Amino acid sequence: MSGVWGVLLLLWGCVCLWLPGPAQGALVISRDNAIVQETQEPIRSLKKRSTNSDEVVEVYSVTVDCKVASRFAHTVMTSSALNKGNSSKEISFEVELPKTAFITNFSMEIESQIYVGEVKEKEKAKKQYEKAVSSGQTAGLVKASGRKMEKFSVSVNIAANSNVTFILTYEELLQRKLGHYEILTRVKPKQLVQNFQIVADIYEPQGITFVDAHATFISNELLPLVEKTVTDTKAHISFTPTLDQQRKCPGCDSTLIDGDFVIKYDVNRANSLGDIQIVNGYFVHFFAPPDLPRVPKNVVFVIDRSGSMSGTKMRQTREALLAILKDLHEEDYFALVPFDHNITPWKESLTKATKENVDEALEYVRRLNDNGGTNINDAVLRAVTMLDKDKRDKNLPENGVDMIILLTDGMPNSGESSLPRIQSNVRGAIDGNMSLFCLGFGNDVDYSFLDVMAKQNKGLARRIYEASDATIQLQGFYEEVASPLLSEVDLRYPDNAVDFVTTNHFSQLFNGSEIVVAGRLSDNDIDNFLVEVFANGFEEDFQVQGQASAVDWDMIYPEQEYIFGDFTERLWAYLTIQQLLETSKSGTSDEKTNATAKALDMSLQYSFVTPLTSMVVTKPETEDGPSSPLIADKLTEEQRQQAERHGYRYIPPQQTSYRFASAPTHFVDGDPHFMIELPGRADALCFNIDDTPGTIFNLVKDLTSGILVNGQTIGDKKVAPDGKVNTYFGRFGIVHLTLGVRLEVTTHNITVSQDGKRVKLLWSDTTSLKGPNMDLLVTKDRSLTVTLRDSVKFVILLHKVWKKHPYHQDYLGFYTLDSHLLSPSVHGLLGQFYHGVEFEVGDLHPGEVPEKPDATMYVKGQELNVTRGWQRDFRTDVKNGENVPCWFFHNNGTGLIDGSASDYTVSGLFKTV
Repeated sequence: MSGVWGVLLLLWGCVCLWLPGPAQGALVISRDNAIVQETQEPIRSLKKRSTNSDEVVEVYSVTVDCKVASRFAHTVMTSSALNKGNSSKEISFEVELPKTAFITNFSMEIESQIYVGEVKEKEKAKKQYEKAVSSGQTAGLVKASGRKMEKFSVSVNIAANSNVTFILTYEELLQRKLGHYEILTRVKPKQLVQNFQIVADIYEPQGITFVDAHATFISNELLPLVEKTVTDTKAHISFTPTLDQQRKCPGCDSTLIDGDFVIKYDVNRANSLGDIQIVNGYFVHFFAPPDLPRVPKNVVFVIDRSGSMSGTKMRQTREALLAILKDLHEEDYFALVPFDHNITPWKESLTKATKENVDEALEYVRRLNDNGGTNINDAVLRAVTMLDKDKRDKNLPENGVDMIILLTDGMPNSGESSLPRIQSNVRGAIDGNMSLFCLGFGNDVDYSFLDVMAKQNKGLARRIYEASDATIQLQGFYEEVASPLLSEVDLRYPDNAVDFVTTNHFSQLFNGSEIVVAGRLSDNDIDNFLVEVFANGFEEDFQVQGQASAVDWDMIYPEQEYIFGDFTERLWAYLTIQQLLETSKSGTSDEKTNATAKALDMSLQYSFVTPLTSMVVTKPETEDGPSSPLIADKLTEEQRQQAERHGYRYIPPQQTSYRFASAPTHFVDGDPHFMIELPGRADALCFNIDDTPGTIFNLVKDLTSGILVNGQTIGDKKVAPDGKVNTYFGRFGIVHLTLGVRLEVTTHNITVSQDGKRVKLLWSDTTSLKGPNMDLLVTKDRSLTVTLRDSVKFVILLHKVWKKHPYHQDYLGFYTLDSHLLSPSVHGLLGQFYHGVEFEVGDLHPGEVPEKPDATMYVKGQELNVTRGWQRDFRTDVKNGENVPCWFFHNNGTGLIDGSASDYTVSGLFKTV
């Protein structure tokens, strides 16, 4: 498809939902007709298949505009293209944004007509999508995907000499990590763009301490291209290279823009109370007091060393532990509790992190190896007991922060294996007295189980991806929690002045992070807005209070017409929804129900795409038919893990030796296996029909063209010892009513009848028969090709079986070529698929056979369970066949075929009923 162009905008983020983290992004724009795949490697474009594409579509503008008001970022990504050709072309827009961001708006402007996305309840959006699919519209489901990204994409057909502009908006709260906020944009244009611009405006009334902006692809000569203007409370950063500045070399068309564009900044923190801003009836409180001494921690590392941790995972865990232990402060206390089916602590109590003790622990860790099962329940309970006993015996500092860090890569299969009972046991044992952090290593672990268990115990869960950087991931997580400054932080506001306050109690404040609380004012009289903060500090309790007042943004930024003056309200809504979603997973039954309902209402009210909502984008009508919707979703972390867990088991067609032809082939062969190839999707659907021998099925019926094909099944010579009754097609009847031709094909011979004349051909001869309207070609003991002039072509294969085989006998296979030449009204078990079928596949999960995962398919308005498998195409190798990957429908194709298999039975080989 040389007319397909892609405008790809990729924004890549790694912002942890529960711990402070950076906002990161990647921008990729491509006009190449390329296949884009998401992997753990950088996105890359494959070789162009078109030589004149650059002359047809011009991507003339790509802009990224980010405005940050008090950490709340509002990003607008815009791309414009012109179809300069004399025929319509498809143009695609794709964005990958941080997991923590909420899409808030999407629009397309095509020839002054604007199409705007609408946020709807997810279930309603899903029904609209399924309705579109069942009515034959092309409704491409759009979902989030990837290790650190959420994907939004849309493509539209643009008429000749027409423009299209795509605009996507998303919002998020930038989270402080290791002492700064970070915006990282990965730019890979792979082309020259007339108007290429990245702009960021940062507004921080608290005051900006530093701003750093750089790019990995900029040499010293190009440093002036990054323009930075910083005042006390505002920063402006821009990157706007001209066409010549984008060139990799003088006169060439390749671009040097290929890498990361990074902005880092932080704000003043002179006030121990933090910064309280009151704007338009809402308040937000940023709390990260300066110059606090770190609080000692009492930490127990609970390390899975079961057999599943063998090899790379065990080595990476050892490497990470060695680095973490070296980073312990001498006033910290620590313990190591490795476990498999047995619990084998390094020592029976926590040990002070002196150099001697740490050195001894390092030697122990170097000898850690894998063995046995996975007893998570007893391992965590042992860690709790150790902390409790040492606390009671006063072996630990009273003011230390108690925490358990659990690392596991699998499901409990030793000791207590019930996940709810493990959660209940751990929650009862901890009883709010310490924090539990859970690290899930790889894709075999149940992340939802760990996530809920951590949240129930004042901690958080984090996925550790099974990759070469797993050691760095483990160290990075520890670095975030390594230096607690305060514990049991309680932020209080006047009861009579505020309502709908977000979470205002936090178990810990870690060095380099920030606590954020927001709420709505119930009383506009804020002259007496007293704010108090209470917490446990290093040597004494932390307590601070102060008076808050409204922030006059017009006074701070007198010449700035601010883009979203309601940012405090939207920040409050963003935080509230995030926390309600958390409660909907870890609260009681009533709490879950109420939290889900409230989160849904707020998501709709503020037009946020959350796990409870979807954005419905209605594409413009084309010459081919009415408009069709696309759905932009947000995956939960559990759904993301599930897709990754089974993605490797899915064998895409391009990774097999089978190559789909450019035109679709539909066939039935074997026992009897029906196959619908869809070359446009490089995929196929398949199903079996099981019935009694002698049943006659209608395969193709096109009354407009006058073509009818029926097939009669045969069985084995006798029932096999396993009792299974195999059926195959042993006889076909083909009728062309308009031409008056009738063809009967059996495993013995081929009979042609027309105008009262009859000709019999034998499989034992290679012969051909040409007529004014039909040609026949028999290849000895192999195949019959039937070519109808200006119409469809059928191929019937003969499968010969050893004559003395005790059970099997000869049978036939039926293949349809050029099926697009039949009328739109064609039907039958095969014919109903001749003009394609729309479907979407999701929710990959384990099947009965490991290499054949199951999945959920949305097709014809239904949600069906399908299995990834193979059927054989015997056209090139009639003896062995060639495996074709396909999605298999169970129960005689129920849900895929119209009606049931019995609806297609007929009374005779040349009958329509």
